[in-house]
Amino acid sequence: MTTQAILDHHLAAFAAGDADEILKDYTDESVLITPDGVTRGRDALRTAFDGFLSGLFAPGAYDFVMDASHVEGEVAHIACHANCASAEVALGTDTFVVRDGRIAVETFAAKIVPK
Repeated sequence: MTTQAILDHHLAAFAAGDADEILKDYTDESVLITPDGVTRGRDALRTAFDGFLSGLFAPGAYDFVMDASHVEGEVAHIACHANCASAEVALGTDTFVVRDGRIAVETFAAKIVPK
C-alpha cells in the first residue's frame, strides 16, 4: 500500500473510532512518539488509541478539520484542529513514516485548551 493509502485508512479508522482497524496500520515494532514519551508495539499502541478514542476523541464527541496534508515518499504529515466536548485542539500535528505498507513511526503533538 502507498503512504497515501495508509494515511487515508488511518484517518478513516480513527474517525470511526475503530481501534482494531487503526492497529492494522502498525506492526509490533511500530513507534508512536508524543511529548509524553515513546510508545512501542501494537499492545502499547492499543492502550494509547483506546485512551484517545474513549476520551478527547470519542466518536461523535468532536468536530475535526484537516488544515493540511502532505505526502512525500514514505513520509506523510497532517495539521488539523478539532472542537472536542471537553477541550479545543487549537493545533494538532502528526507525521507518519510508512515502510512496507505499515506505519513504522508516528509523531503526534497538539495544543489542547480545556473548556
